[in-house]
Amino acid sequence: MIVEAILLTIITASTPLVLAAIGELVCERAGVLNLGVEGMMVMGAVGAFTAAHATGSPWIGMMAGMITGAVFSLLFGFLTLTLVANQVATGLALTILGQGLSAMIGEGLVGKPGVKMPSLDIPVLSDIPVIGPLLFDQDIFFYLSIAIVAGVSWFLFKTRRGLVLRSVGDNHASAHALGINVIGIRYLAVMFGGACAGLAGAQLSLVYTPQWSENMAAGRGWIALALVVFASWRPWGVLVGGYLFGAVTIGQLHAQAFGIAIPSQFLSALPYVVTVLVLVIISQNRRMTLINTPASLGKSFVPDR
Repeated sequence: MIVEAILLTIITASTPLVLAAIGELVCERAGVLNLGVEGMMVMGAVGAFTAAHATGSPWIGMMAGMITGAVFSLLFGFLTLTLVANQVATGLALTILGQGLSAMIGEGLVGKPGVKMPSLDIPVLSDIPVIGPLLFDQDIFFYLSIAIVAGVSWFLFKTRRGLVLRSVGDNHASAHALGINVIGIRYLAVMFGGACAGLAGAQLSLVYTPQWSENMAAGRGWIALALVVFASWRPWGVLVGGYLFGAVTIGQLHAQAFGIAIPSQFLSALPYVVTVLVLVIISQNRRMTLINTPASLGKSFVPDR
């Protein structure tokens, strides 16, 4: 069934976006902007593929990808939180470093057979027409992405520690005055973001295309950054946005397959065009909100993060 096949590919394409974006959301909620998501994703991809190829176990590969992303994020944390380097410049440098380092590590792995992560076939439920294959016959990354989004939503808005993390992001000076370890919390948030980005990279090399090729992330890290803004820093918004952008990505592939008379270069650029348009619309809406806010209220208006 072609509709079912398209939906399955959308899920596979959307999962790494959701994983990477939810990790970045936690970072930004803690007041840290890490633009190195792309670099952490590609390092997670090469780490996962290397470990899975060496051991024959995709599960070890998945853990290796997650650990690689978390460890790589510590470099960003050390430079920005300990040495107080500029976050934007450091994040961009992290992406460039990750792309170059992963290419060097994976040079001898190009063309090697990959180890695909198997699907978790849930008995009885997976036999339900259409819904079964979509929801109950997926790989572990899909279920983890849903669980992490739900867990982050609960943590941020239903727990005291989540309130502490948000307070650090909203006003770190006040949080420090209350005795909160601002740097420690931000380090943990950065590591969580790195682990999620590494997990997203592992999905690329173990599920999406179970092999290694240079620059596997292919811009997904930048889309994940845009997704956080698109979702207005809300976890469930990340899930919705991730599947929206995943559908756009897969849609352009199917449009090319159906021979639609549109230049393939435009279709390939379509996900990124949509990303830019969404950011422009969001920025315009916030600008109009500020303009329409009474002057007495406008002075204290702060966009909800």
